[in-house]
Amino acid sequence: AEKPRTVRDLFEIVRIRRPALSEEDFIHTVAELKESGALELEMPPPRVDSYSAYLGVRDENAWFYLVVLATLATFLAIYVLPSRYPVVIVRWIVGSVFVLFLPGYATIQALFPEGKELDNIERFALTIGLSLAITPLIGLILNYTPWGIRLDPIVAALSLFTLAVAMAGTFRRYRLALKRLREAR
Repeated sequence: AEKPRTVRDLFEIVRIRRPALSEEDFIHTVAELKESGALELEMPPPRVDSYSAYLGVRDENAWFYLVVLATLATFLAIYVLPSRYPVVIVRWIVGSVFVLFLPGYATIQALFPEGKELDNIERFALTIGLSLAITPLIGLILNYTPWGIRLDPIVAALSLFTLAVAMAGTFRRYRLALKRLREAR
């Protein structure tokens, strides 16, 4: 049995067996099969030769850059924005995302790098749950350090944790891309 690597290859195989099949009908059938779950399509892995080159692939790493951007936005909201009433609401919102979403999101990306292990609802629920578990644990650890539980150490520790785990997630995805490239050969 032939194993097509691309949808175009699949179309050529089907076209040999059913010459009357139009390209539009084929596309429509593939879309229906994908929607029903009978067919799984995946993007080809990026052809990169190093981890730093992989980080340059925006489509693969958009989530990572959003985590970095959200962390930087948190720093700006905390240390640049004034803490007066109308502006403090922005600090609350950005801080809440930083504490209740980012640590868990980065952890989920590192633990489940393929993306197909969990659906979106499971991913979101685990993100919130892990954030609610990680943040107090970091606070507990900070309580036993000379810095204690204050704003600066908490921001620094959560930022370092989130960015380190996000880097681990990108590295795991890079390794999976290399593995898929080897299998495709």
